[in-house]
Amino acid sequence: MRSLDWWTIIIYIALLAFGWVSVCGASYTYGDTDIFSLDTRSGMQIVWIGTSIVLGFVLLMLDDRFYDYFSYFLYGALVLLLIATIFNPHEIKGSRSWLVLGPLRLQPAEFAKFATALAISKLMSTYGFSIHNWKHFAAACGVIFLPMLCIVMQKETGSALVYLSFFLMFYREGMPGSILFTAVAMVIYFVVGIRFEEVMLWETPTSIGKFVVLLLIQVFSASMVYIYCREKKATFRILLVSVGVTIAALLLSKYVYSFDVVWVQIAITAILIGYLVYQGLSSRIRNYYFIALFALGSVVFFNLADYVLNDVMQSHQRVRINVLLGLEEDLKGAGYNVHQSEIAIGSGGLEGKGFLNGTQTKLKYVPEQDTDFIFCTVGEEEGFLGCAVVLFLFLALILRLIKMAERQPFKFGRVYGYCVLSIFLFHVFINVGMVLGLTPVIGIPLPFFSYGGSSLWGFTFLLFIFLRIDAGRNLIRS
Repeated sequence: MRSLDWWTIIIYIALLAFGWVSVCGASYTYGDTDIFSLDTRSGMQIVWIGTSIVLGFVLLMLDDRFYDYFSYFLYGALVLLLIATIFNPHEIKGSRSWLVLGPLRLQPAEFAKFATALAISKLMSTYGFSIHNWKHFAAACGVIFLPMLCIVMQKETGSALVYLSFFLMFYREGMPGSILFTAVAMVIYFVVGIRFEEVMLWETPTSIGKFVVLLLIQVFSASMVYIYCREKKATFRILLVSVGVTIAALLLSKYVYSFDVVWVQIAITAILIGYLVYQGLSSRIRNYYFIALFALGSVVFFNLADYVLNDVMQSHQRVRINVLLGLEEDLKGAGYNVHQSEIAIGSGGLEGKGFLNGTQTKLKYVPEQDTDFIFCTVGEEEGFLGCAVVLFLFLALILRLIKMAERQPFKFGRVYGYCVLSIFLFHVFINVGMVLGLTPVIGIPLPFFSYGGSSLWGFTFLLFIFLRIDAGRNLIRS
């Protein structure tokens, strides 16, 4: 007990307390006389908080080696439970992710997070594992993508996307930064390409979205040549040809003969890919091939983005992205939640309206205000100062998790610690972002705040298993 990180436990208790106050404020209805009654959500949340604390105590009492020895077993059991949930006859809000056991409803996807974190930690801590070995890396990705696929088949896309946060842990463990950069570049292509696709450049028939994305592909490729191949001359040639020819074509289209400059950029990009392959063959530097593959993949992804948005995504997902990008307003439809949430947060001002005095939340203007959109209750009742305190607590938790992960004597503990850190960071960033209208609405809970037992227990599993592993860091093993 002396080895426990008590600062983290204090932060956990503080978040639970703030969370209960927020659930109480979000679910309170004018005329309620007993907020502690089990007939109310605030009363039930006390039950979930109490059982979570007991669960955390039980997790601390187990030998820390238990989590290492039984990690694959726990992972296999949770994957089987996820598969069984796919065929669950109970559909709640269009999702089959819930198991209904009488009055109790459980969401296995919330518990699969800690099981996946344990399994990936066990795999990566085995003797001889190297993230630079593509077979080992593929196996690690498989451990992540299997439960992710099961959750997607349950029509719970938001929970599935959380598993992408494990790639932050991969980056800490030595995954090349180029992979992370490629993922960021793809997001930029999608946002810029879709947002400005219908906007014309400089009174020419050239789409700003396509123009900017293709120019970015060329500039990114040139930058990678400089960083990974250390070839200044080749970098200068690529930039000179790409930017020079593009500007010349744009001026020609503006003042001489109007045409779509994007076709010129496509030709430049094709020549660029051929040049990179040639440089790889002549210099025998393999990085040229990877950069050429990056450029080709970027072009393919960019051309598929519009197809995915309009023909692959479901209508409600497409509308949400269009609303986020400003292509649609739809304040009565897909944009209603975010719009009402922004009104609630803004109305709180600096100090808030006070406990149980929020009008937007009391009159139920914000849908899902005690689950996915609970942060708007914090903004309305506690104001900017309350939001700052909550975000500070989450920041303190993240910093403690980093410190704890870095002091682990074994790779298993360090990897698991960064898995926990990545999941918490993803949840907080996306949930708060979607409430503020900065990220897409994908429906994931705010840790320790959103109402419900499954999410609260799931986060407690994640955190307290790591606390137990950390508490055993100084033990002498026989």
